[in-house]
Amino acid sequence: MKGSKTIGDALVSALSRASVFNPDVQVKPACVLWPDKSRQWEAIIPRLQSELSELLVLGPYDTEARTGPAIWLRCAIAGLVDEVSLSPNTTPILYLPGVSRQDLRAVESCDEQLKPLAELQYRGVIWSQINAKDWTILAFLKSDQGGLGLDVAQDVKTKHAMQLALYRLLEEDLALLKGKRLDKDYFNTLLTGGDPVRDLLYWLDQGEAFVESQGENAWQAFVQVIESQLGFNPQKEGVLAGAERLALQEGPWKTVWQRFCEAPHRYPNIPKQITKCNPPVFDLLANAESASGWPQWNEQQEKILLNDLKALEQLPPHEARKRILQLEEIHQERRRLVWAELDQAPLARAMQYLSVVAKVTETGLNAGTIDDLETGFSTSGWKADDAILRVLEVVKDKQHLDAIRVAIRSVYLPWLEDSALYLQQQVNENGYPGGTIESQSPGVPLEGQCVLFVDGLRFDTAKRLERLLISEGLEVTEAQNWAALPSVTATGKAAVSPVRHLIDGEDDN
Repeated sequence: MKGSKTIGDALVSALSRASVFNPDVQVKPACVLWPDKSRQWEAIIPRLQSELSELLVLGPYDTEARTGPAIWLRCAIAGLVDEVSLSPNTTPILYLPGVSRQDLRAVESCDEQLKPLAELQYRGVIWSQINAKDWTILAFLKSDQGGLGLDVAQDVKTKHAMQLALYRLLEEDLALLKGKRLDKDYFNTLLTGGDPVRDLLYWLDQGEAFVESQGENAWQAFVQVIESQLGFNPQKEGVLAGAERLALQEGPWKTVWQRFCEAPHRYPNIPKQITKCNPPVFDLLANAESASGWPQWNEQQEKILLNDLKALEQLPPHEARKRILQLEEIHQERRRLVWAELDQAPLARAMQYLSVVAKVTETGLNAGTIDDLETGFSTSGWKADDAILRVLEVVKDKQHLDAIRVAIRSVYLPWLEDSALYLQQQVNENGYPGGTIESQSPGVPLEGQCVLFVDGLRFDTAKRLERLLISEGLEVTEAQNWAALPSVTATGKAAVSPVRHLIDGEDDN
C-alpha cells in the first residue's frame, strides 16, 4: 500500500482515527473495538496486521497470528502477554469476527466467552457507522460520513463480487475511483485479473458462491486459464476433484498448495473440502512431506500420539523421558504443516514443550548441597515449570488434556517429589537457607527509582518478565533468594517489607 492513497490506506487511516481523543476532556481509550457480525472483513485481517502491529483478533489462541480468546485479548492490551508488544503511542485495535455491537451491549445475555470484552465498550471506543451499525464493506465504500463516499451499486451480485474482490480492492487507487460507478462488472474485473492461482483457491473455498459472483464471461475466462495452466477444468470436474488435486500437490498443483499455506485462514472451507475426498492409504512410509496435504493423515497422527502419551503411564520415569523425546522426533515436522497453523495439531505443538520437560528432568535436584540445588534450579530447573505452563496454553480439549496430564505425571511429578524430599532432608540436617534478605534488600529507593513488589511471582514467571523487560531495551540484573517460609502472602509481604525488623511472630502462627 505504497505510493498514492489506496483503499487499503484509507481503511487503515479510518481505524487509526477511531482512537483520536481530546486529552483535555478524555483519557486515552483502552482500545478500538471492531465488531463484524457477518465476518465481511475477515479475509483481509492478516494483511492489515502486517501494517497495524496493534491489530489483535478474537479467535483461536495463536500468538504468531496475534489471535486469541477474549481473556487473552484483555491480557494482551494490558501488556501481560510476552509475545505481544504494543507501542505506547498506539491504541490496540480488537477485531471481533462474528460479533456485533449489540452482542457487546447486551451484557446480561452476552455469551460467556465474550463477557471479558463487554466492559471495554465503556473504556474503549467502537469503530462503527454514525448510525451505530457495524461497518460493512458496502457501507465503508459508499458512506460519505466516515467512509469513502464512492458510487457503489447495491444489488446482490455486486455485494457478492465485492466480498470476493476485497483483498484485491485494497490496492485500488482511491482518487481514480472517485466519480466512477462500482458495480459487479468492476469487481469481477478485479477478480479475473492477473492471479489465477488465488482465484482457484477462492473457487475451491467458496464453490458456487464464487461462480455466482462472476459474470458468465469472467467465469469462462477463469475456466480456460486454469485448464491451460493446470490441465484441470473447474466447470467439468468440480470442487472435490480440485480439492483432491490440491491435497496431492502433484506437478503445478504444488504451487497452488504453497499459496494456500501462505494464508490458510483466508480459505476456511478448503480443509473441509479435502476431508470429503478419499485419501490414499497411509502406510508406514507416509510422513509429513508425502502426506502433508491431507488433514486426515494429520488427524490420524494426532490420535496415535494421543494413545502414545496415555501409554507413558506404564513406563518408569527414565523410560518415559526417552519415549517423549522419541515422540517429539516423530511429530515435530507436523508443527511446520498448515494444520498446526489451523490449530489442528495441538498435541504435536505440545510435544515441543513436553520434550523440554523430559530433558530438564533427566537431571534431578536430589544431590549435593543446598547451594547446588539453588544453582541447579535457577540455571535450568525452572524451565520445566515454564514448559508445563506452555503446554497448558496449547492444549484445550479435555481428551488431549487427559493425555498431557499422564505425560506430565510420568516425568515431572517424580522429579518434583525427589527434589522436594531431598531439600527437606538437607533442611533437617543443615537448616533452612532462607534466613534474612537484608543483604539483598533494595533498601530505600533513590530519587527516580521505585521498588515493585509482585505477590506470588514464581521463578519461571519472573524469568518471562526478565525477557520481556530486556526485549523492551531495559537493563536487567537478576538476583534470587530463598522464599520466606511458609511461602504465603502473610509471611512473604512481611519478609520484604521496609519495616520487617519491627515484625515478629511465633513459630506456630
